[in-house]
Amino acid sequence: MATYKEVIGTSITNIAGDSPTTVDGDVWYNSSATNFKFNLTTSFTGWTTGGNLTTARSYLAGAGTQTAGLAMGGNPTTNATEEYNGSAWTNGGNLGTARQRLAGCGTQTAGLAFGGEPTPNATEEYNGTAWTGGGNLTTGRFYPGGAGTQTAGLAFGGRAPAISNATEEYNGTAWTNGGNLTTARCQLGGAGTQTAGLAFGGTSDPPITAATEEYNGTAWTNGGNLNTSRNQLAGCGLQTAALAFGGQSPGVTGATELYNGTAWTTTTSLNTARERLAGAGAQTSGLAFGGDAPPVSAVTEEFTQGASPFEAWSIGGNLSDKKTFMGGAGTATAGLSIGGNPFSGGPKTNSTEEYNGTAWAAGGNLTTADAYMAGCGTQTAALSAGGGAVPAATFEYDGSSWTGGGNLNVGRQALFGGGTQTAALVFGGTAPPAFNVAEEYNGSSWTNGGNLTTGRKYLAGAGTQTAGLAFGGRPAASGIATATEEYDGSSWTNGGNLTTARKYLGGCGLQTAGLAFGGTDPSSPTTATELYNGTAWTNIANMVVQEERFGSCGTRAAALAFGGNANNDKSVVTQELNQFGPSTETITTT
Repeated sequence: MATYKEVIGTSITNIAGDSPTTVDGDVWYNSSATNFKFNLTTSFTGWTTGGNLTTARSYLAGAGTQTAGLAMGGNPTTNATEEYNGSAWTNGGNLGTARQRLAGCGTQTAGLAFGGEPTPNATEEYNGTAWTGGGNLTTGRFYPGGAGTQTAGLAFGGRAPAISNATEEYNGTAWTNGGNLTTARCQLGGAGTQTAGLAFGGTSDPPITAATEEYNGTAWTNGGNLNTSRNQLAGCGLQTAALAFGGQSPGVTGATELYNGTAWTTTTSLNTARERLAGAGAQTSGLAFGGDAPPVSAVTEEFTQGASPFEAWSIGGNLSDKKTFMGGAGTATAGLSIGGNPFSGGPKTNSTEEYNGTAWAAGGNLTTADAYMAGCGTQTAALSAGGGAVPAATFEYDGSSWTGGGNLNVGRQALFGGGTQTAALVFGGTAPPAFNVAEEYNGSSWTNGGNLTTGRKYLAGAGTQTAGLAFGGRPAASGIATATEEYDGSSWTNGGNLTTARKYLGGCGLQTAGLAFGGTDPSSPTTATELYNGTAWTNIANMVVQEERFGSCGTRAAALAFGGNANNDKSVVTQELNQFGPSTETITTT
């Protein structure tokens, strides 16, 4: 292995404190703290130019994220749909009805388009390839605001033909009336979800407004006003973390504002001021595209708020033995490996290993050798549920030994879990068909949770007992899934699909900050790593080594993958994911 000096050309400086410089990438040894440190201080907030739309247009709608955006319809009246991959737009399947002045929501692979001219009632659903007709709006309109997802959409305001305060909620099949806006308006911006929506700006004919309203799933209440009154603007993000940009005020503006759930603050303006544009993404990673500058524009801009943290995988300490299909629990610096298959066709193991951030050491053995179990909890309060040898069994770990807990109601293997030892959630698995069953543990017994919409095995997940996340895996029928589902403590609903379909993958984190990594895609191991923000997945740094059938644990910012299959052989390799910056960060402690 090359030394730092051989690669960089200079030795690491030894300083009894922090570096006297603020140069990005500056590395030194802090002799007082006895650790290596580096600087990542670059901070950027503003808009940068992305790839242009293939078709210049205004009065269009948008959905998705900054790296998986969706543009639909627009003026000149068109049915064109385009998909953005973070650098360029490509043509997708055309809308069934050409239209402009419409609204949209959802993701690139599960989009929703509704309202507009000349078909103010029409609703269409996009599956990443083609549009199909959905249930019509109760109140046909153009210039509405939109928010939410394909199966939980929100339409509000617009012209019908008079300016409207009507709100409607979509369940994936039909629209129903919700609570009316306090201020009737059209040409407004929208963000958020069906139960936490945000409406801002627009016109009440004639005045242009700065009014902001928040929706709780039942009624709208007033929020903080925009600093710049405007209509024909765009927005994205959540009710408590929204972005508003562009519009007419009364002249064309590039003004951009950030909402924190209470008040708007002004930030860096669009590079190209425009109105009648569309937006997608989050407050910290927004996308603006199309509009009138004038003339009609194809310009795309990407918004980044603050310094961009980066992620990197590195190799950690090896497991004591090669094994696959083990359970995982704990954190990146206090991880737990539970059971597993030591070698192909061989017996399962009762081995438990504990990780301290550097090396693995033997822990207390399982009472029964097993593999294909779900693990959750911490290194000193872990839970093992299900498995191939004892598919209904539950075992609890106290940091030194395992004891039996309450049995699963549905015995199975190849399942996944999240939560804690006393508030756990397990889901999916097989015995032998792929199950959609979810169960909740209270520290002594299991009760049935809501069923997954897609039964599957060899899946991964994240989250807690009341806010779970399930993704990937192999459905009962066949194939490999991209499907993501979210659990609210009673039922599962569809979330944004994985970018990469896979099984035998790892997962950790929370429902709104989940991490998926490794696995088989679709027939060979992959290093792909994806981050979930509660709506959509985005790709981040790849793993160092291709892995499948491994154990995993940790958080979105500090994850652990261990064992599994690598290059068609069982592995002892441990891989660590760390998120760095922006700030002075510790690399490793001696």
